Amino acid sequence: MAEPSLRVALAGGGTGGHIVPGLHVLERAHAGGARIEDLVWFMSGRPVEERVLGAHDLPGERVVLRLEPSGGGAPSPPALALRTPSACLRARRALARHRSDVLLGLGGFTALPAVLAARSLGIPVVLLEINAVRGRATRWLSPLAGRVLHAWRSSLPAGGGGSARARWIGPPVAPGLLEAGEPREEALAALGFDPRRPLLCVLGGSQGAAVLNRFVCRHGPALLEGGLQLLHQTGPGRRAEGLDEREAYLAVEYVDDMERVLRAGTLALCRGGASTLAEIAAVGMPAIVVPYGAHADGHQERNALELGEGARIRMESALDEGLARELLRLAGSEAASERDRMSRAARAALPRDSAGSVIEELCRACGAS
Repeated sequence: MAEPSLRVALAGGGTGGHIVPGLHVLERAHAGGARIEDLVWFMSGRPVEERVLGAHDLPGERVVLRLEPSGGGAPSPPALALRTPSACLRARRALARHRSDVLLGLGGFTALPAVLAARSLGIPVVLLEINAVRGRATRWLSPLAGRVLHAWRSSLPAGGGGSARARWIGPPVAPGLLEAGEPREEALAALGFDPRRPLLCVLGGSQGAAVLNRFVCRHGPALLEGGLQLLHQTGPGRRAEGLDEREAYLAVEYVDDMERVLRAGTLALCRGGASTLAEIAAVGMPAIVVPYGAHADGHQERNALELGEGARIRMESALDEGLARELLRLAGSEAASERDRMSRAARAALPRDSAGSVIEELCRACGAS
């Protein structure tokens, strides 16, 4: 039986967390399940979007929907109300030109005008809530969606998902992360590290994390002296916030080959972005998670809790010498069985083919299954 062919619109941008799940879905479609004939991607226009998407040869068009103030950041409710009509008109023209079969909303403010435009044209909408707490986009737009997919059980509507439109599928990850891949020693050597020594991966997310950068600058030398190697993702334009060049230390602004890094790592120190945690869990890397504390809903902490014993949560106030000692202990050979328990718990938190479930729902929404 021939695979269904889809013309897909995606709406999501602003951060890597609203982009990467869409890339994983497209990669899974390429591996089998549906043929993406063409696509249009609605985004906010932030530089991080081009950085994340730049390495991918995606067919179709990218359309910027300007909702944010010129200085960046989330628009205020009055500004959002003012800018949405023109953004909706731009999205409507792009959808009509593209002849989209279905729209997948990935979260963020960009989804608002794209979903409104899709519904005005009779195009079915599927929403993906990637965080463990429903964001504003999901709360506002759920009534307009034929299906709302949830990466984590805790974001389902009260009562465990009583709504017929809500489905728990798990967070989409790249298909390669769910398979046996490059051996750890080969991945370490390819990144320029010693295959015999443990590697700590410090991952601040697509935009970096100043608090993690400061921790590395303050305690990184002691971690290196204690036998660790460090891969430090500083964030775009923030390389100066890392250590100077030295042996067993690599600072990068953005991780282009995340699969190789995750297969090389012994332990992660990271933010609690849902996509980051899903990828870490897929390969079973134990993680110390430092949630971003400024989110009112605390969703990064809730994301980490979904991994159970696979992740340990440390607040920003605990980024001190004690944490450095804990990292050295946990990465050491004496803690191998402890890391193994964390690894098994992390893997157990993820369904095996979440991206395939998204494709299944996209096909069902437009009658292509």
